[in-house]
Amino acid sequence: MTSRISRLTLAVALGLSAAGAHAQTEIQWWHSMGGALGEWVNDLAKDFNASQKDYKIVPTFKGSYDESMTAAIAAFRAGNAPHVLQVFEVGTATMMASKGAIVPVAEVMKKAGVTFDANAYVPAVAGYYTAPNGQMLSFPFNSSTPVFHYNKDAFKAAGMDPEKPPTTWPEVALAAAKLKASGHKCPFTTSWISWTQLESFSAWHNVEFATKNNGFAGLDTRLAFNTPLHVRHIENLANMAKQGLFVYKGRGNAADATFVSGECAMATGSSALYGNVTRNGKFGYGIGTLPYYPDVPGAPQNTVIGGASLWVMAGKKADEYKGVAQFFAHLSKPEIAAASHQRTGYLPVTKASFEMTDKAGFYKKNPGTDVSVTQMIRKTTDKSRGVRLGNFVQIRTIVDEELEGVWSGKKPAKEALDTAIKRGNEQLERFQKANKG
Repeated sequence: MTSRISRLTLAVALGLSAAGAHAQTEIQWWHSMGGALGEWVNDLAKDFNASQKDYKIVPTFKGSYDESMTAAIAAFRAGNAPHVLQVFEVGTATMMASKGAIVPVAEVMKKAGVTFDANAYVPAVAGYYTAPNGQMLSFPFNSSTPVFHYNKDAFKAAGMDPEKPPTTWPEVALAAAKLKASGHKCPFTTSWISWTQLESFSAWHNVEFATKNNGFAGLDTRLAFNTPLHVRHIENLANMAKQGLFVYKGRGNAADATFVSGECAMATGSSALYGNVTRNGKFGYGIGTLPYYPDVPGAPQNTVIGGASLWVMAGKKADEYKGVAQFFAHLSKPEIAAASHQRTGYLPVTKASFEMTDKAGFYKKNPGTDVSVTQMIRKTTDKSRGVRLGNFVQIRTIVDEELEGVWSGKKPAKEALDTAIKRGNEQLERFQKANKG
């Protein structure tokens, strides 16, 4: 009798699981989040999968942003692209130009009958991923912005107020001199040179990095970061480098580790460094706004985003797009978006998630964590809503190469910026020719 009951129970259980498996539509999500951020992505998928029975999000790590983008484009050509692809912000123009490969997120939401209000998102974030006709192209997911990180213990040791970080570039130079005098070998450093010292620097001072509204208004955009203001800033950094006040630590985010270890006392870098410093830093940690030049009219304006967004790939079934739409709606819920922001140091993507975090007292308990938001939540201008260029990855490499000549004292700032523009414009012309049709 018992074996008959257990056989019946097993049959029922198998029947149910088969029915469940049949009813569930799988949604493939390719991403580039490793380590702790990879755990965050997996948790988001688990939460959504547990919240309903129709769809199953399957997240897959596909290597760096460059690698996942290349893999997805190859998979699309072969007819087996994922439904959702995480693309870093410098790949936006390339994705927009991949006609037929993507479906605008606004269209996906509309067809699925899921409410989608672009105004719910932080303007500087939403604006970056929006087409000239006002349609949102990709879903804002993990957006960061450059902030000023500083070591409060090092400030105290140098006789400075640890609660008052420098807010202007002249103040940064003065603080660096005091830190050096107190024995610091690396007073100031920076990650992502082009992003922090030219792209964000331009938006923060409300000047163009490139023509045509920084590429938003046409593929015939050309680079413009050799104005007297840009030259003055790079010259100032070069002088600081000569005096040992600014120490260049390499490309990309190589400088991050030198701040977390305590080697460097001040750094400009991504707001998403927060999670790493709070976990691994052994010092009092402060966050300040990105420095600016006080004599520039309109400064500070707003900073620009880094990080990535989620793009929806073309060629899928209507029911699968419904699942994608529901997943994006889930990620937009204030409590989900607020938890992501608080866990990672990435920006809250919606205004509601910012307000919820604020009301919960998170910013009071964790001073400085609201800096990235207050820098971004301001009204944007055509010069400040971001930089969207083709072949942007190559352009950033060119900027690194040219400015390395400046930090080593081999090249004057003006010559380096002029050469970077000449070489970068060749990349823009190539992209324009390739995407004319």
